[in-house]
Amino acid sequence: MIRKAGLGLLGLVAVAAIAFFAIAPGWVERDMNVVDDRLAIPVSPEAQALHDSLAIVDLHADTLLWKRDMLDRATRGHVDVPRLGDGNVALQVFSSVTKTPENQNYDSNDDQSDRITLLAFGQLQPVRTWFSLTERTLWHGEKLDRAAQNSANRLWLVRDGEDVERLAEAVGCGTCTPVGESEWATPAAGKPIGALLSVEGLHNLEGDIANLQRLYDAGVRMAGLAHFFDNEVAGSMHGVHKGGLTTMGRDVVRRMEEMGMIVDIAHCSHVCVAEVLAMARRPVVSSHGGVQATCDVNRNLTDDEIRGVAATGGVVGIGYWDGAVCETSPRAIARAMRHVRDLVGIETVALGSDFDGTVTTPFDTTGLAQITQALLDEGFTEDEIRAAMGENALRVLAAGLSPMQEAR
Repeated sequence: MIRKAGLGLLGLVAVAAIAFFAIAPGWVERDMNVVDDRLAIPVSPEAQALHDSLAIVDLHADTLLWKRDMLDRATRGHVDVPRLGDGNVALQVFSSVTKTPENQNYDSNDDQSDRITLLAFGQLQPVRTWFSLTERTLWHGEKLDRAAQNSANRLWLVRDGEDVERLAEAVGCGTCTPVGESEWATPAAGKPIGALLSVEGLHNLEGDIANLQRLYDAGVRMAGLAHFFDNEVAGSMHGVHKGGLTTMGRDVVRRMEEMGMIVDIAHCSHVCVAEVLAMARRPVVSSHGGVQATCDVNRNLTDDEIRGVAATGGVVGIGYWDGAVCETSPRAIARAMRHVRDLVGIETVALGSDFDGTVTTPFDTTGLAQITQALLDEGFTEDEIRAAMGENALRVLAAGLSPMQEAR
């Protein structure tokens, strides 16, 4: 009797464990990546027609963090390949998030805790990712590679400037006929969608600059220097000390430029931003965030910082959540984009949603036409909208992704 009871208890524990690992990751994501559409705006037929003709680029989404197949249409989160197609996205930058602190905030965080470790356990990721930040990014790269391989050619990996140009040709061709090499033929399901791998914070180097080559070999072509805490490379706007680039950090920036890896200043401290902009030899991006002129939050860029990004030939990706634009509204997104345009010119304006980044946004990626409408309402011309919604980002990526000795 006792043995049967024990076996029964073990069975219940096993069932509970299976249910936890099957259900909990989705429940957590559903709770953390929310759509609040109370401030949604109607999209006119004219705006929709314009939107459908754009080559849209989003410089930041954290979709790889979550346990779901991005090739399947999901009922949670913000991004997957079917919904990218619905939103007419030409290229999505997918970020690898490897460590975030407990009680995360914009003001001060140390590096002594990590919520991603628990997520790695709960998602039953490979054991090698449980205690290695480098391995977490390599795992995210493998996930993206598998998605591309299984996408029936819908998802194209972007690794260099020629890839960007080939993608731009395909999505801008109107009828979307094949563009040459068989592996780049346009899929029957619609326009191809480019996918570029980035990382959010180079703490995943684990203090060893040699790991930068491992990231590059895994497909990483953009990297934010810091995330929510100071690391061996740079100070974070949300860290304890908020310092600038370390000696290793200066070496990393130089090496990234030489390799053809875009330097991303999102989350950098103001000292770090100034030092990066002063030493930059190639276009610098702020992949996701806002501007202090329209949303006075410490992580957003000052006007001097926007001017500095523009001077490198880079772009500022405007985010969609309240920490970036101070409300979940497409009109707030457009106002921030207008400020950048008015300050330094349309060439510096870009999109950086932070979709799937534990944020609340006014729409998922299917709702991007609301930004097109809001920009029209702000007085943007059609050419300005084409530039801001993607052509600027394509220009920067095409210029920055080739090694310096091969740059044209």
